[in-house]
Amino acid sequence: MLTHTHVRPIEWGDCDPAGIVFHPRYLAYFDHCTNLLFAEAGFDLASLQKRFAVVGYPVVDLRGRFLAPCRYGDEVRIETRIAEFRNTSFDVRHLLHRGEVLAVEATVTRVWAGPHPHDPRRLQGRPVPEAVRMALSRPDGEGVEPRR
Repeated sequence: MLTHTHVRPIEWGDCDPAGIVFHPRYLAYFDHCTNLLFAEAGFDLASLQKRFAVVGYPVVDLRGRFLAPCRYGDEVRIETRIAEFRNTSFDVRHLLHRGEVLAVEATVTRVWAGPHPHDPRRLQGRPVPEAVRMALSRPDGEGVEPRR
């Protein structure tokens, strides 16, 4: 599977009064990394919305383990890849390392969602397009589908 690696510093605003990353900040990191993974595969969110008439891929489940603290000034490396595709949903796996230490691991389930046909205020799961599956399932280093 295609893996996106993102390196970032832990900033002052990411931390709680104890000086460690406030846990919701990790979720923001992981959301950003999911968007970066899709963009690396040739499907940034704006092009997905236009090409496939979807709203995006909202989160419906989240599982995480916090194994080691990260603090202001630490540099972390986040590895993101698709762990599993199902018909309308998929799991995104995130591994956050501080140096060589695995600090956080999370699996986020998302749904490929478009507007509900009878109620525009609601979303409806749709099958993940084959082109998206293929681009995100390719081994690292292989070509990217051209953007449209």
